[in-house]
Amino acid sequence: MIQVINEKCKGCSLCVKQCPYDAITMVDRIAVINLDKCTLCGACVQACKFNAIIITQKEQTAEEKKNLENYKGVWIYAELNDNEINSVSFELLGKGRLLADKLNEKLSAVIFGHNIKNFIPELFHYGADIVYFIDSPFLKNFNDELYAEAFAYLTNKYKPEIILAGATTIGRALAPRLAVKLKTGLTADCTELDIDLNERKLLQTRPAFGGNIMATIECKNHRPQMATVRPKVMKKLPKDENRSGQIIEENFDFSQIKINTEIIDIIKEKTETVNITQADIIISGGRGLGCAENFNLLEELAKELNGAVGASRAAVDSGWISYSHQVGQTGKTVQPKIYIACGISGAIQHLVGMKSSDIIIAINKDPSAPIFKYATYGIVGDLFKIVPALIKEIRKRRS
Repeated sequence: MIQVINEKCKGCSLCVKQCPYDAITMVDRIAVINLDKCTLCGACVQACKFNAIIITQKEQTAEEKKNLENYKGVWIYAELNDNEINSVSFELLGKGRLLADKLNEKLSAVIFGHNIKNFIPELFHYGADIVYFIDSPFLKNFNDELYAEAFAYLTNKYKPEIILAGATTIGRALAPRLAVKLKTGLTADCTELDIDLNERKLLQTRPAFGGNIMATIECKNHRPQMATVRPKVMKKLPKDENRSGQIIEENFDFSQIKINTEIIDIIKEKTETVNITQADIIISGGRGLGCAENFNLLEELAKELNGAVGASRAAVDSGWISYSHQVGQTGKTVQPKIYIACGISGAIQHLVGMKSSDIIIAINKDPSAPIFKYATYGIVGDLFKIVPALIKEIRKRRS
């Protein structure tokens, strides 16, 4: 709750100027807050020199606290895509396993579709203790309305404490709809997750304000705690084919659900663009390349290493290479075995998309470039001399 203390307000209008949502007006030299516009960001509280604006948190009743305690366990949504489990689901199981162990709870996977029983063992192999599934012809193709109804049914019945989904096209469609049905919060595009054991809160970290800061968000008063996680940010566990677990099949009557959309046909897009998210080696170029033609040099190195070419947003915005190559907060998140950054300074927006790479090699003539703080190996020098030398040495060793 946000409140203006009229006796302290001096009518200076500083809060009006600082409010990014145009939620404050002055009436008779007293600040008035439009609660329909206010997001409780706190900018006005910091701006007020007279402590006339305060944000207070409503105390939970004993009944509300008890209700939160009924929620137990960590769930991940196992997404099916092109008749296989999306790799982000295994990454979520890896992180979910760590979170569940911290909470001393079970890790569960939830999967929907038609004729999907053969996918269940693999979820156990990558860390799940329990798999909940609903198998129905209605779920053959993804429909956010039907999937949300099914997921809400399971959630209300079994009451998980945490629900994680991939920040994919499907996850981004399903998770917000589910959160609204459950009347809980959702943090999108997280890059890190942890647990505050004192209050069993999920600490959800994501880039904010254009990637200039990393914000950690909590959902204190509602359950389940929900987050979507960017692909290639978390590490999946090694596959253990000896693992098994509990299988719980549920039934749901979809015939009574009124839906507004119907899938008539699915036509796969034919594209020649590179899928850098699947590459083991990526050579990325940034502003330091100077022009589009110089990406030919990176393509030559990528060909020698059987890798793919990536790019920073600056290079894409300059029109030097297509968006399908962009790595970073507004591009793709990658996790290759080797990431070679050529002429990339290392802004946080770019680092978010590649810092989980196994090995990072940075080539930059500026020794103070931020990329060197994250690099496994750093080379200070002219990339137009270093990259050709690398190509020459690779070819020499192969001959």
